[in-house]
Amino acid sequence: MKIYTATDFKDMSRKAANIISAQIILNEKSVLGLATGSSPIGVYQQLIEWYKKGDVDFSSVTTINLDEYVGLAPDDPHSYRYFMKKYFFSHINIHESNTYLPNGLQKSQEFECMRYECIIRNNGGIDMQLLGLGHNGHIGFNEPNAAFEADTHCVTLSQDTREANKRFFDTIDDVPRQAYTMGIKTIMQARRIVVIVSGESKAEIVKRSFFGSITPDVPASVLQLHNNVTLVGDKAALSLI
Repeated sequence: MKIYTATDFKDMSRKAANIISAQIILNEKSVLGLATGSSPIGVYQQLIEWYKKGDVDFSSVTTINLDEYVGLAPDDPHSYRYFMKKYFFSHINIHESNTYLPNGLQKSQEFECMRYECIIRNNGGIDMQLLGLGHNGHIGFNEPNAAFEADTHCVTLSQDTREANKRFFDTIDDVPRQAYTMGIKTIMQARRIVVIVSGESKAEIVKRSFFGSITPDVPASVLQLHNNVTLVGDKAALSLI
């Protein structure tokens, strides 16, 4: 595992964006696994800046996102499709047909999970997966005690996760109770994984995830078994390792 220490959130975002842009420069047809939430916004902003300068080209890139809320339409302001368009896709030259997220309106959960796994396989797998890290060690929406062998599936969100995400909604009651997410098995099949973390509040879970026991109690701990993981964090988040 490689570890890069950044001074702050902006520096962390720049370092992670540099890794992603290098991936695209080396392989213009890269398949990127992308994440949502607060952590990657700075990464996307940096990539947009470099795109506008002509330093990186997304025209041949394919993106496959980690997850999507069940029950939300793509144009719903709270959906992850909307998030990706707002913070990234609409600012770069990526083809919308090359951007994939689960369909939150699909009635058959089994069908949607199978469809999404087929999308990943048909695109040759994920070259680089970007991950944030939850305070309880979750990656994607894989909560503590999630099965390591699970591929894309529908998960019932924990109260803690819904509380953490309520800042994006008007009230806690508006936060969906289920989401489609890549499973840990699917995440682990990515050829390279980049994890971004910032803030002192993440220090303890960083230590447990990357230097503690490998256990379903801490889903991110399974990343210790991957042969190509890069951790990019600011000094506060990495202060205990």
